[in-house]
Amino acid sequence: MWRFSPGVPSGLRAYEYSRLPTPPLSRHQLKRLEEHRYQSAGRSLLEPLMQGYWEWLVGRVPSWIAPNLITIIGLSINICTTVLLVFYCPTATEQAPLWAYIACACGLFIYQSLDAIDGKQARRTNSSSPLGELFDHGCDSLSTVFVVLGTCIAVQLGTNPDWMFFCCFAGTFMFYCAHWQTYVSGTLRFGIFDVTESQIIIIICQLLTGTLGPWFWNF
Repeated sequence: MWRFSPGVPSGLRAYEYSRLPTPPLSRHQLKRLEEHRYQSAGRSLLEPLMQGYWEWLVGRVPSWIAPNLITIIGLSINICTTVLLVFYCPTATEQAPLWAYIACACGLFIYQSLDAIDGKQARRTNSSSPLGELFDHGCDSLSTVFVVLGTCIAVQLGTNPDWMFFCCFAGTFMFYCAHWQTYVSGTLRFGIFDVTESQIIIIICQLLTGTLGPWFWNF
């Protein structure tokens, strides 16, 4: 039965709205979504040092390139380089070619760089929107899984499945908590040691594995 609901957004036909797989948003939630503005607080240790590079990088991006395209390119590179490690190390106990670890480190650095400038590109082109932020953080949630997985493979954590499960769970849980806190408070808060520092450490770990071999971590 097709029916109209008081919370139906204008322009969305009633029969489409009634077929949505999730419960409809309330008027209050729709109003919050419409009025949402990205807000952040705090700065991590390395962010001020990286800002100069990020500003330089976004200045070289043509204004016609959509921010979401920057996001998806970074995510795609991150996923491809991690899948490469998974191909060589399906149980996280094997040794991949050393260049594969270096490629994974480069993929994460490229992802970090593009993820840092997509919002700058949106503000630069006056195309910021709640949908763009949702897309960005949705890609971040996917990347978190692949980043943690790539790290576990680099240190051959598959030899200890319990620790590997814990690391994968901890990474995704911390990401969830950060955005849950943002949903409640309306502000995304950064600590002294945050995602930028974690990514740099992971890049260093990948580079160490790529130069010294995965047996470097056998201590």
